[in-house]
Amino acid sequence: MFRKFRNWCFSALTIVFVAGTTTTYAQGDALFKAKCASCHQPHKNGTGPKLFQVRQKWSDGGAKEGSIYQWVNNWQTAAASDPYAQTVSTWSPTAMSAFPELKKEEINSIMDWVDSQPEPGAAAADGSTPADGMTPVDGETEDSSTSWIWIILGVIFITIILAIGGVRRQLKFVSDENAGKDSSDNLTYSEELKAWAWKYKTYVGISALVVVISLIVTLFLGLYSIGVVEEYQPSQPIAFPHAIHAGINGIDCKYCHNSVTKSKSAGLPTVNICMNCHKQVIGRTPAQQEQIAKIYDAAGWDPAGAGKYTGKTNPIIWNKVHVLPDHVYFNHSQHVVVGGIDCKQCHGDMTKMVETAKVQTTAELNKVEGNVPLTKPTMTMGWCIECHGVKEISTGAITDTKKDGYYAEIHKRLLNNDKTLYGKYLQDGKVTVSELGGWECAKCHY
Repeated sequence: MFRKFRNWCFSALTIVFVAGTTTTYAQGDALFKAKCASCHQPHKNGTGPKLFQVRQKWSDGGAKEGSIYQWVNNWQTAAASDPYAQTVSTWSPTAMSAFPELKKEEINSIMDWVDSQPEPGAAAADGSTPADGMTPVDGETEDSSTSWIWIILGVIFITIILAIGGVRRQLKFVSDENAGKDSSDNLTYSEELKAWAWKYKTYVGISALVVVISLIVTLFLGLYSIGVVEEYQPSQPIAFPHAIHAGINGIDCKYCHNSVTKSKSAGLPTVNICMNCHKQVIGRTPAQQEQIAKIYDAAGWDPAGAGKYTGKTNPIIWNKVHVLPDHVYFNHSQHVVVGGIDCKQCHGDMTKMVETAKVQTTAELNKVEGNVPLTKPTMTMGWCIECHGVKEISTGAITDTKKDGYYAEIHKRLLNNDKTLYGKYLQDGKVTVSELGGWECAKCHY
């Protein structure tokens, strides 16, 4: 096989094809877990319907071509243009999140992965049950589902290596025999490897050192990913498009999150806040009206006629997006009022957020005009420390930036107690959070 070029090409193409299939399969698995698993399962209905062979189901139901991809990107748009999608939108009172960032190829990779999943708890061919008498739990993902592919690839690579090594040894024996040299035919592979390693011990030592250092670096880089929650985006009971409320309608963030200037927590808007507008605003499309109906249900409001409160309420259970560990202290009012931090510094430009809220990545936050550019992952300790190191709490000497006397008093105390230190602080023309103790552990940790 190794003497014919066409066989080499065929083998290479086979490996590339298998590797490409594995990559697509792994992408679908990762995207399903990140985007879909909180509401959907392959073979069981949950918050959302089961997704096994969903493309075939939409096709058999008479959905328009490409409608299912439009549904994933923005279900409201799909429901408005496709009767079948409108029917699907009534399946559950919980609205599906929008994923406009997903491309058609990525959606297909998710559905290909879902369609490849065996039904949990399915009986064996002989009708027997698992030996321990237990059936798999619905929704569990078999982590070893792709292991057989890696085993096949491993066998292929090992076979190639051994075959090439055998050919090389035979050619060497023939060459030594023709040259009249003693053949090393009696040496085993391990003995030959030891002899080769000893002959090139300097290069082998350097290579081993590089491999060890690479493994250590990889290990530590992996540890840095622990606790990183960028792009975390839980599903919500009501589809709330910030782009319409804060963007098109220009509603100030503080109108709904009204405790942000007075409390540690920004707070979620109460149903009464929603009803201030939605007693009159009932929505233009069926999709909008369906979401607003959930607000009426939560408030116990009957919109019929002039409208009235029935007293029967159904509370909305929102899913928290930005969750800090219990040992971390963060005060919204301290940052918003005293520090003058705009909401977009941490949450991004919500006037353009069509989908439900999520933990924005540092890269996305840095694109927002006016934001302090940072490099550490969002919602990590390094991210907070980096911001405290560059963000000023006051600019210029003896300047009351916030017009409330607070920073004027700080400047005065620094100037009277330690002029040298005060001069050092003002070398860059500003006093930063870190220079006033913003890096002390007790500032953020209980």
